[in-house]
Amino acid sequence: MISGIHRPAVVKVNLAAIQENIEHEVAHLQAGQKLFAVVKANAYGHGAVPVAKTALAAGASGFCVAILDEGLELRRADIVEPILVLGVVSPEYAPVAAANNISLTVPNLEWFQEAEKALKKTNLKLKIHLGIDSGMGRIGFSEDEEFVAANKFLQTSHSFEIEGMFAHFASADSADDSYFQRQVAKFEHMKQLLLVKPKWIHVDNTAASIFNKAVHSDLVRFGIGIYGLNPSSNPASADLEPAFALKPALSLESELTHVKTIHQGDGVGYGSTFVAEQDTVIGTVPVGYADGWIRKFQGFKVKVGDVYCPIVGRICMDQFMVELPEKMPIGTKVELISADPTAPNSIKKAADYVDTIHYEVACLLSDRLPREYYRK
Repeated sequence: MISGIHRPAVVKVNLAAIQENIEHEVAHLQAGQKLFAVVKANAYGHGAVPVAKTALAAGASGFCVAILDEGLELRRADIVEPILVLGVVSPEYAPVAAANNISLTVPNLEWFQEAEKALKKTNLKLKIHLGIDSGMGRIGFSEDEEFVAANKFLQTSHSFEIEGMFAHFASADSADDSYFQRQVAKFEHMKQLLLVKPKWIHVDNTAASIFNKAVHSDLVRFGIGIYGLNPSSNPASADLEPAFALKPALSLESELTHVKTIHQGDGVGYGSTFVAEQDTVIGTVPVGYADGWIRKFQGFKVKVGDVYCPIVGRICMDQFMVELPEKMPIGTKVELISADPTAPNSIKKAADYVDTIHYEVACLLSDRLPREYYRK
């Protein structure tokens, strides 16, 4: 998708905030721990390469991505530090990962067997992390017998370098840690079955680290905290208090491209879900659901100039309309998302409004919106 550089709409990313968040986490690490910055999904919508380079300057030792292509993007940007793909990559692409010094997650014994066939054709050696399903129900080893068989396979295979073993917590961001403790126990059990010795054994994510969960982890996979967002944030409960202040890095800005007065009985948008009861000033903003600004934001208030104005009518693919208190000049700044966590249009408030989490709001912002980087 092409970026709309000739349209007044932009995602702004404060790299100073990102650096500050990572530096605080590095200072918070336990003795001997390393930080791997999670930059999957285009760094949660913030821009993978600029964020990764900022992370390195702030003390990150490596990176986590979700798919192989995200790792290859970092390599093309001349980033040489370790990269781990957290998702399952087809075994046929094991040589591609090995040739680019990218580590892959192994979910089961069959994956090992198929990847070894592909690797033997190239004489390449692949770095791997053993994925453990300790209760997430997603990917990884969960049964003792298969995990032991995989360990025995590794003892005789020469195609793999055993770099790590990890699991992912389902509820480290919850005040109730009963399921968290169950996952810890399962992971500890799987560790006892190891016949090989990984370089890194890791379970800490942002939540487990900043909420001071008592669990050993050689690495912290620092994700949502990089972007200054609290991992416990959801519409149904209050946020947990992190170990240090987080500074949001992202804002979304546009401007008014059209302003006019409609009259009593005139509708706005598809389906005329808003009908004017009197003469009403309507402003148009050139952002829509194709940019990730979904239709559920109808009724949400965005900041137009210095005034918070409601979105009226259904959000279109490429535009939405706001009710203005008076006629405003075309070109007036519109702030859809504020980087100020206390603002009525913060990303947390936006996520609450559409009954989701800020992760989703940030990740949905499409590549049609250019990213602009600054430090403040």
